[in-house]
Amino acid sequence: MRYIHQLKGWPDFTWDKAQVLERLVQVRNKQGYLLGKMEGLGFALKIEAGLNTLTSDVTKSSEIEGELLDRDQVRSSIARKLGLDIAGLVPSDRHVDGVVEMTIDATQNHQKKLTRPRLFGWHKLLFPTGKSGGLPIVVGRWRDNSSDDPLQVVSGPLGREKVHFEAPASERLDAEMTNFMDWLNASSPYDPVLKAAIAHLWFVTIHPFDDGNGRMARAIGDLLLARADASSQRFYSMSTEIRNQRQQYYQILEQTQKGSSDITDWLMWFMNCLEKAVTESENLLQTTVGKAKFWELHASTPFNERQSKMVNKLFDGFLGKLTSSKWAKMCKCSQDTAGRDINDLLKKDVLVKSEEGGRSTSYQLNL
Repeated sequence: MRYIHQLKGWPDFTWDKAQVLERLVQVRNKQGYLLGKMEGLGFALKIEAGLNTLTSDVTKSSEIEGELLDRDQVRSSIARKLGLDIAGLVPSDRHVDGVVEMTIDATQNHQKKLTRPRLFGWHKLLFPTGKSGGLPIVVGRWRDNSSDDPLQVVSGPLGREKVHFEAPASERLDAEMTNFMDWLNASSPYDPVLKAAIAHLWFVTIHPFDDGNGRMARAIGDLLLARADASSQRFYSMSTEIRNQRQQYYQILEQTQKGSSDITDWLMWFMNCLEKAVTESENLLQTTVGKAKFWELHASTPFNERQSKMVNKLFDGFLGKLTSSKWAKMCKCSQDTAGRDINDLLKKDVLVKSEEGGRSTSYQLNL
């Protein structure tokens, strides 16, 4: 099996220019429409939308690799690092802070060059203990697999891993990464969206680190998409949509690695994924605006701490139906207290009983 990085002429990628350009124009128009809508929002709503997007981006990028981060910790870490004055912040551990710091550096400082020290710094942020899954790894420098080259790129749980491709040998890494960074930092005739797609594939193919390559590739993609938007504020999340299509993501990467230098299929998949990310952002924007209008309507309505917490949970994507027993469990209170909280919100027209009957009465926001 010959992989793409072993082909003559690597990394001279080619693609169907007419097909890719037609799709690119459609996606760029959609991006522009979303950014235009965002510009029409007030400052507070833009901050809320950006915070939600970054929170989703960080949590979902890690989730693609099978790592679950606490969403409240991620949101709180982002808010603190951006200096946002919001309620309900919780402490965050250093691993969460590290992933957040890498993502913020990529998006807030998207015009800065990508250099070895910057990449090595990101890698140290991802693995502050020098371990991955409890095992020591090489941190803050290129991987050294000289004793067991070639490195196999796999996904899936231990013992049931699926091999997707083999990465270049360790001895090639310095030259490969020099070539990659020179290309990325140079001015280019390519649209930044295309450059983001190519950079993502190119970096994953080189796989320069022992671990964290997928997350760093997506961070590099976000950096270039921020350049495409000419904005450090993020209003859509590629990582969230890639997580939704994780199986297809690995399939198209594997297919491309085993194919020719023609990467049309990868570029089309990337742009389709980006369009879905933008569409989903438009849906989330409606939720954000609805949430703001809700709190504006209830500006003078008194809420206790438990009630505020649960109302925000309902807006942020509550799983399943809200019942008094769930309220009691999530708020760490008695069933009687939960019942009083809910009845109070029913009287204030904040909650309504769901129309669906059944053994357990459930409630939803009165929108």
